[in-house]
Amino acid sequence: MVGTAINVATVVTGGLIGTFLGARLPENTQRSVMHGLGLLTLVIGIQMAMKTENVLIILGAILVGVIVGEGLQLQAGLERFGNRLQTLFKAGPHSTVSEGFVTASLVFCVGPMAILGSLQDGLSGDFKLLAIKSMLDGFAAVAFSASLGWGVLLSAGSILLYQGSITLLASGLDKVLTPEMITEISAAGGLLIAAIGLKLLNVKDIRIANFLPALAVAPAIVALLPLLKAWWPY
Repeated sequence: MVGTAINVATVVTGGLIGTFLGARLPENTQRSVMHGLGLLTLVIGIQMAMKTENVLIILGAILVGVIVGEGLQLQAGLERFGNRLQTLFKAGPHSTVSEGFVTASLVFCVGPMAILGSLQDGLSGDFKLLAIKSMLDGFAAVAFSASLGWGVLLSAGSILLYQGSITLLASGLDKVLTPEMITEISAAGGLLIAAIGLKLLNVKDIRIANFLPALAVAPAIVALLPLLKAWWPY
């Protein structure tokens, strides 16, 4: 839960800065900071992916996972969900506060880094990904609150509930998952983190949410490998 606590703190801090100071941070500075964080995210993603013990497991997980994700249209579904919430809250009273809360909650919670970081925090206690996400969210909170007001601060509650729940759930999974499974989940997640880095750098806009099923496919492949070797030992 340490990573989630850091995330909540940075969003609250960024929201307060944006609310009181407004959009005074030069756009070029904001862009450069985001690019720097994008480079860091890309490097960490590659490091995570390189820890795989069998690259074929990651290959299979990514290919099967994205086929499942594309079939389920996960990315499109998340986007539709976000658009509906924004439309709903814009139509009501205090729309600016509501829009700030909903917009920030979606940006901070509906994304692979929130899921991957929370899983890693729960499975191994490593909150490095959530620390990077916290920096990204902190700068985003400054920008959002400068234009949408203090409603952005309320999104800290969404982060605490969403990421905290995933972390607590993952902390129980370490009794079910073997070390090999956790390694391959982290490696598959590393590729998705690298994709987020490319997106932050404006290199390629990848539909990352459609790759999320790979996180479930990777441990399944690890579990099936002994059976396959027993059936076909060559």
